[in-house]
Amino acid sequence: MNIPNDRKYAKTHEWIKAEGDLMLVGISDTAQEQLGDLVYVGDVRVGARLAAGDQAGVVESVKAASDIYAPIAGEVVAFNDKLNDAPEQVNSDPYSTWIFKLKPVNPDDLANLLEASDYQTVAEAS
Repeated sequence: MNIPNDRKYAKTHEWIKAEGDLMLVGISDTAQEQLGDLVYVGDVRVGARLAAGDQAGVVESVKAASDIYAPIAGEVVAFNDKLNDAPEQVNSDPYSTWIFKLKPVNPDDLANLLEASDYQTVAEAS
């Protein structure tokens, strides 16, 4: 199971990684594996102010749809437009393919999320 150590994880299978003052957010390998081949990634509202755990968007596959949640509180400042034409990028490289960028209210909130080793336990139980 591939779970990079350079980011934090939510129990809902999102990952979050700092990029300067912003945070990149995507879904884990476990999440994309459970969903199957993605056909849509979207409904992300740039400018939305989200609390931790709020719905930030949707991913849809040939077999299921799932909400994407904000791992920490912040403002959505960008959506990865490349996913409009190629949602399957999340399947082929989930840890290099971010879905949205978040400007955090408090970057220290990352401390409330899971380290890779702790997320592995969650992923194995899924």
